[in-house]
Amino acid sequence: MNDLRRTLLWSVFAVSLLMMWDGWLRHTGQPSLFAPPAPQATVAAEPQGAASGAASLPTAVATGSSPATAAPAAAAAASAPAAHELVTFTTDVAKITLDTQGGDVVKVELLKHLDQDDASKNMVVLNQTANHTYVAQTGLIGGGSAERLPNHLTPMTIVTPERTLANGADTLMVKLESAPVDGVKLLKTYTFKRGDYAIGVKQEVVNGSAATVHPQLYLQLTRDGTQPVQAGPSFLMGPTAYTGPAIYSAKAKYQKVDFKHLNENTAEFEKNDTHGWVAMVQHYFASAWLHNDAAPRTFFVDKTGPNLYRTGMLFPLGDLAAGQSKSFDAVLFVGPQEENKLSALAPGLELVKDYGWQRVLAEPLFWLLDQLHKLIGNWGWAIVALVVLLKAAFYWLNAKAYQSMAKMKALNPRIQAMRENLKDNPQQMQQEMLKIYREEKVNPIGGCLPIVIQIPVFISLYSVLLSSVEMRNAPWIGWIHDLSVKDPFFVLPALMTASTLLQTWLNPTPPDPVQAKMMWIMPMLFSVMFFFFPSGLVLYWLTNNILSIAQQWMINRKIEAAAAAK
Repeated sequence: MNDLRRTLLWSVFAVSLLMMWDGWLRHTGQPSLFAPPAPQATVAAEPQGAASGAASLPTAVATGSSPATAAPAAAAAASAPAAHELVTFTTDVAKITLDTQGGDVVKVELLKHLDQDDASKNMVVLNQTANHTYVAQTGLIGGGSAERLPNHLTPMTIVTPERTLANGADTLMVKLESAPVDGVKLLKTYTFKRGDYAIGVKQEVVNGSAATVHPQLYLQLTRDGTQPVQAGPSFLMGPTAYTGPAIYSAKAKYQKVDFKHLNENTAEFEKNDTHGWVAMVQHYFASAWLHNDAAPRTFFVDKTGPNLYRTGMLFPLGDLAAGQSKSFDAVLFVGPQEENKLSALAPGLELVKDYGWQRVLAEPLFWLLDQLHKLIGNWGWAIVALVVLLKAAFYWLNAKAYQSMAKMKALNPRIQAMRENLKDNPQQMQQEMLKIYREEKVNPIGGCLPIVIQIPVFISLYSVLLSSVEMRNAPWIGWIHDLSVKDPFFVLPALMTASTLLQTWLNPTPPDPVQAKMMWIMPMLFSVMFFFFPSGLVLYWLTNNILSIAQQWMINRKIEAAAAAK
């Protein structure tokens, strides 16, 4: 029975590592070990045009990139190289740069979030440089190859003078007007709101020609496939979050489309629906095109050039007779993955903060953590308070486990002596062990079940701390200035390692010498990873260890005192 108990404990430890590894896989953009099979209703992405009509979209990036694979019919529509001007607009939370060639959003600098590598700079999400492309684009394509309409390469003119959100004002509106293409104009109106990362984008098509046109509006995000660079081996530096396109539809829900699958032409996603959105996701931040009203739309994700990808939606606007106009409202979100705000913007948008299979537990844990932060005002102490609450909730469950462990530890010398005396008679040894357990009323596997029950909770909390942008640049005390990066002086990991070893010492020593050594070696190896994990994650684990040690020590003392009195 003692061997069975140890087998179960090792199984629990193995399951914990398996769950941690699964979280690691998901944060590196790889499929989960427990991911369901891809929905049957999906269709493989097609090269250079993932949907009907998408193949005719112009693929050149407006800021000087070579067209490469631009479709001739659409590229001819006012896509000739034109002088463009970059104009920056400032609100209280962001600086947004528009390119007058196409009216594209080519840079978004977040004023409330610092760069992870250089605290003297703000975080930049969208940007267009010589080495990096990440832009938001919109435009029109016609219903046939003969129709030429303004697209994201068409020159536009800014017709409003304001460049900064005025003091006391809640909105800043910026209007652009395209050059006519065969008599058709596209007017764009960006609405920037105070304290908001969601940008209203109204597009109006004005048919000044003498013929009926059949416009289709596309909203797309174009990005290179460069992954975040790490300073060391990924198995030591900690998980890297998924970076790449994502699609949400009412039919298939949330689907990630990995760059690797686009390169291999094996990507699968839902192509048509009346509801949904598209996004580009990275750790802590995301961009997304949203249109919440019911409207037929075609989703597309494809590769448009060397290391260049796009995802978007295509909306048919119907027939537009001569002299008529039609408008279409959308929202461009570019900002942090703040869970509460994302869920209010569009159904399912909070899923860009990817908890995976732990979501059912991770969401309420984050809610509780958020409430504690509102009370305490410090994310580090909120983590400590959350672990205290969880330990209190599981107090009696843990007490049962620690009582079983303490009794086993007290019986260990007696069992060791018995095993030595009866090592040549295994059958009698087993009978004697069962007799001792019955006499002392000890369940050798009594310490396993409480631990198993708690594993999903603490694995989910691990995912919460790893995914939450709120931890980014959030200080705790003294030398901990950012809970989302490793401890610069490795104080917390060293304390956590010491606490893990102390916890191992408090546990019963296995009678098998090999098992006894492994009981010390495995925690040491496991602790090495924490030297490179985010300090908020290490703080949570250290707090949990300290509380566990305190409870186990008190129970051990109580049982030892009772045994001495007996």
